This record gives sequence, structure tokens and C-alpha cells, in this order.
Amino acid sequence: MAHNVLKTIALASGVSTTLLFAGFSSQAFAMSPFQASYQFSYNGKNMGSATRTLSKSGNNWTYVFAAKAGAMASATETSRFSLNGNQIMSNSFNRSSKILVHNNTMSINFNPGAKTIHTKKDDKARSFAWKSGVLDELNAELQLREDLKASGLKSSYAITDAKEVESRRFVKQGSEKVKTSYGTFDTIKVVMKHDKPNRDTIFWLAPKLDYAPVKVSHQDGKTSYGLLLTGYKGTTN
Repeated sequence: MAHNVLKTIALASGVSTTLLFAGFSSQAFAMSPFQASYQFSYNGKNMGSATRTLSKSGNNWTYVFAAKAGAMASATETSRFSLNGNQIMSNSFNRSSKILVHNNTMSINFNPGAKTIHTKKDDKARSFAWKSGVLDELNAELQLREDLKASGLKSSYAITDAKEVESRRFVKQGSEKVKTSYGTFDTIKVVMKHDKPNRDTIFWLAPKLDYAPVKVSHQDGKTSYGLLLTGYKGTTN
């Protein structure tokens, strides 16, 4: 469960074109450190908590997503990258999860000099071609947010998983007010497109919080996951 939750929530961003700024402040902020906390639910029941933390040292950035569902499951994702203007340059990605007594790991190392990407999921190692602008499942959220604050989203994004580089799209579905224990926010509602039927991932992004997600919902058949903001420290608009 923790592994699925992380894959669902890591990409929490995106909308298209500067027209989406209507009704919101157009002031844009450069990427800056922040921390957000969330309540995590599974099939409509509150199960635990999660955090997103972005930190930096010079031009070396670290983005961590951590989730915990009581004593049953926990998971952590860590993305390390640098910035070239507002373009993320991926360096490495690591995921570890524990469900009861079962442990799973995945790592990705980006090598633009050799034009290769090396991955390892548990004991299975792979190598495939590097692509300019390629992202991991976690820092993709930050790239989408930077593009949204600038000239708008790209038509697609190259995102690496354990097996290959995939092209993914995000589509706007209007705006909504979202009530959380931390406050009520005007948000932009965005859907991440899936190839599988009966599978939906929706993000509600708050321009006031530098387009951080205040709510995330994922439906996969009869199973659902959700996040709702409980706290935020960082840039506000």
C-alpha cells in the first residue's frame, strides 16, 4: 500500500497555459524550500500522515516525501537535483517502503554525460537511454509548478520509472475551493492522465502556497487513496 501511495502522490502538480492565472495573483516566486504535512486516508478512512520537504545547499536540492500508516506501512522517496534556470536537472532518486515485514527499494541514477540512466528495483538492475529534461516521479511535481509559474505547462513530460522513460500529461479541470484543517484555499484542479480504465489521479493546487498541492485523490478500481493538507511552512503568495 505504501508503495502505491507514493507513486500516486509524488506527482502532485500541473495545469496548462497562462490563462489559468485568471482570478489568482500573477506574482511568481523562484523555487524555495518548504515543508507541507498531510493527513493520509485509505478507502475513506484516516490511516496516517505524510510530509513533503524541499531543502537546498547551494544549487544542490533535495526533495523528500515520507508517508506512514501506523505500524502497518511506511515509505520514503528522496529526489536529488540541481537547477539550470527553472529547469530541473535530475541527479538521483531513491524509494524505500515497508509493509508489515516486507521491504522494497528502488533507485535511479541519471548520467547525462554518458547519456544513460541506471535503475535498480529490489534485485533487478536496468540501463536505458537518458533524455534531455528527464525527471523522476517526485521532482516532476516541482518542475510542473515552476512551469506553471512561468509560461505554462509543456504538452508532456519525460518521467523515469524502474523500466523506462515515459511521457505523461496533465489536464486542467477547472478551479475549486478546498477546505482543510489548515484553512480554505482557492485551488486549480488537475488530472493526471492514465492509460488504464477506472484509474484517476486528481490534484488540487493552491497558488497562495506557491502551487503546492492541498489535496490529492487517487481512485484505482474499488481502492482509493487521499491526502489533505494539515500544515505548511514556506513561500506564500
